[in-house]
Parts: sequence; C-alpha cells; structure tokens
Amino acid sequence: MTTPSKPMLQIQDVGMTFPTRRGEFVALRDITLDVGRGEFVSLIGHSGCGKSTLLNLVAGLTTPTSGILLIDGRELKGPGPDRGMVFQNHSLLPWLSCLDNVGLAVERVFGAREGRDKLRERSLAALELVGMSHAVAKRPHEISGGMKQRVGIARALAMEPKMLLMDEPFGALDALTRARLQDELMRVVETTGATVMMVTHDVDEAVLLSDRIVMMTNGPAATIGEVLRVDLPRPRHRVEMVEDRHYVQYRKEVIDFLYTRHSHVEAAV
Repeated sequence: MTTPSKPMLQIQDVGMTFPTRRGEFVALRDITLDVGRGEFVSLIGHSGCGKSTLLNLVAGLTTPTSGILLIDGRELKGPGPDRGMVFQNHSLLPWLSCLDNVGLAVERVFGAREGRDKLRERSLAALELVGMSHAVAKRPHEISGGMKQRVGIARALAMEPKMLLMDEPFGALDALTRARLQDELMRVVETTGATVMMVTHDVDEAVLLSDRIVMMTNGPAATIGEVLRVDLPRPRHRVEMVEDRHYVQYRKEVIDFLYTRHSHVEAAV
C-alpha cells in the first residue's frame, strides 16, 4: 500500500485581522485548505473577499493573526525562494534587460553555489520556457505588456520554487493577449509540473486553468464557501473546452455561487 505524500501547502484554521482607526477589521476567518503537489488552485470571489490577503499570507508577505501555514511540512515564516510570486504589475526593473531581470532572482537563489555561466544558463532557460528567447537584450519599455508578464513568470520559475503564486497576472491585459498567456501558462505548468495558486476574478480563466477552484464568501470575515474540483482532462484546448458540457457545468456552478448565492453589493462611498 502506497502512503500518500503530504500536501505541498497546508493552511490550518487561519484568520487575519487588521487594526484600523475604527477598531479591528476581520479580513479572513477559519481558512483551512491543502494544496497538493503539482496542483493548480484558483482563488475566486468578489472584491474585498480576501483573495489577495490569503495569497500574501502564503507568500509570507504578512503573518496570520491566528492559525498556521505549512509548506512541505515546515512552518511558513516570511518570504522565501520556495515561493515565486507573479503580480498583476510585472514589477520589472526598467533599466535592466529581460535577461538581467531574471538573472537577479537566479543570482539570489543560486549565486552562492554556482558560477556566472550556470546562472546565465538558468536565466536563458527560463526565458526560453515562456517564449521570450528573442528578447533577452530588450528592456521593459521595448516590449509589450504581455511580454513583460512572460518575463515576470520566467523570473519566478527560474528560482525553481516549490509553489508559483499569481495575483491576477493577466488582469491588466487585453482579451486576446490574456487568452494567449493563459494557453502559455497551461503549457508551462504541464512542462514543469509546477504547483500553482492563482487569484482571479475571471470565471472562464479559473475553469480553464484549475484543478480546483476555491470560492470565497464576501468580506468582511470572509472564508472558503465552496471548493469545486474541475475534473477536465489535460492538456486542455480552449476551443474544445467552450463546447464541452462538463466545462459549461463547472462554469455554471461558479457563476451560481458568485452571483446567486453570494451576490456582492458595493458599499456606498
């Protein structure tokens, strides 16, 4: 009998409270979730439901008020190279080339034990993985928004993280560029076997990319409302998926959760 491996990420009874001038604001409560190795998990919900707060906790950018997070069985304390982060804003340094932007992350992780040639090889390999070999010498202002996000993904992957964390990485892009990068991300994840947690507002994006979709209740004091397993075969092809009855049903379940059972009313300003 084979003993199942421990999850890559374990979130156990996590809560997050922020102090404000009006008193404590409870952003998250009672968050419990395991993420398996090689799994793609999306966090979805209305604005203010704590998706990015939860992702920041996993990234180690903030510390939970209660509960514990474990990565590979060890308590998560602060940021680390075992988690690669990709933001909606590419966050590239404008005075450096694409190669050098990736190289900064590579040097931070591997610089103490590898020579310059090996570090350069790692950076080039990461850019090739996301289809950016042709732009190694270009600076951010010389490439498109979609290309910048490819470089941001390459930078995260070049660190060989245990998890790839993505906060609406395609949210600022036009629809066609977004679709191309979603397809590219699927290819990269299948190639590398990466474990991914991604925040998104896009229902179609969540269903197309994910193994599971974590649906958050509205804030304040948001928590996990439901977790939907997306049992669609891989590799997934966008055109085929749109007409697949299972895809349509998964999409309907997410929309029903978000817009029927947890419709969001914006607070008056």
